[in-house]
Amino acid sequence: MFLQEHPLQGAPASKQPVSKVTVCRSARDLIKIEPLWRFLCSGSEATVFQNFDLNLLAAQAFSGREEPFVVAAEASFGAAIVPAVQRQSHNSLHLLGEELFDYRKVLHAGDDEVLREAVSVLATLQKPLEVVALRQSDCCDTCSELHLEPFCAAPMLRSSDMTADELSQVHTRLGRNLRRLQRLGYELKSYDGDNPQLLRAIYLGKAVQDPNSLFHDPDRIQFLVNAALLQPEIFEIFTLECGSQIGAALVTLLDGQTRRFYTGWFSPEIGKHSPALTLIYEVSRNTLEAGWDCDYMTGEQPYKLRLATTSIPLFKLKATPEQLRDYAHAAAAELKPVG
Repeated sequence: MFLQEHPLQGAPASKQPVSKVTVCRSARDLIKIEPLWRFLCSGSEATVFQNFDLNLLAAQAFSGREEPFVVAAEASFGAAIVPAVQRQSHNSLHLLGEELFDYRKVLHAGDDEVLREAVSVLATLQKPLEVVALRQSDCCDTCSELHLEPFCAAPMLRSSDMTADELSQVHTRLGRNLRRLQRLGYELKSYDGDNPQLLRAIYLGKAVQDPNSLFHDPDRIQFLVNAALLQPEIFEIFTLECGSQIGAALVTLLDGQTRRFYTGWFSPEIGKHSPALTLIYEVSRNTLEAGWDCDYMTGEQPYKLRLATTSIPLFKLKATPEQLRDYAHAAAAELKPVG
């Protein structure tokens, strides 16, 4: 498909109309809105999951199951991008990233009208929209008019809440675990994303341990390997190693002043020593020493809550085709000529 441009007519005299709406139906099309995408990310609370290069890679990697339908709207009073896809298996709309992006959001600056106009384009597809998951700060006014329901939460450890020394004092048992593993010959090591064999081994190990793991799908493993090669400075891999044996591994994403704990794995042979939690603890302590926050990401598992000082609510957005059509009517009303 070719990139489509939809000029809109008839705005109030006090406001110029939305000057252009662009629909990107392929990864190649996305290149044409790259400057706008990067601009909107720079001025918002975007996370690594809104990184343009990673979204472009996702559009390429999963195009067979999720056809891009990314809508960008520009006007003198604002701009917006809705990074949507049409999921073939469910005949529904979602946002880029398949099952591998934790935090989703639209990119938006300025008045709501421009975001409404972008969303209204989705209504022409007559398909339901589902977004999992939105952080509370990303539930914009426009989205709140659609159906939002609690999804789960993301536990966090903030450097403003606790120092590295205080963490050590609270979790002396985990400190002892680390020293025990060190006496067994395990060392803490770290790598950047330019280690495809290590990453592939971690995700293959995840699949072996969990019959419900996302990583029984080789395309997902390949995406993460390629993403790490594309931006190795974002991906950080921490391990507890004894010679050639890996006792535990942790894949994190460095996102500004936040380290996001993305994937953990441990060797069952040393499970009695709690290597995974011990590794998470030590990386958390090092993160606090650097003055950064720890985001343990989606899900309130007990091991996360054990270390966290707060949790960020996450929400699921659902919109029927009829609700999206109401957006189109609202946008048209906003742009109706005065007099």
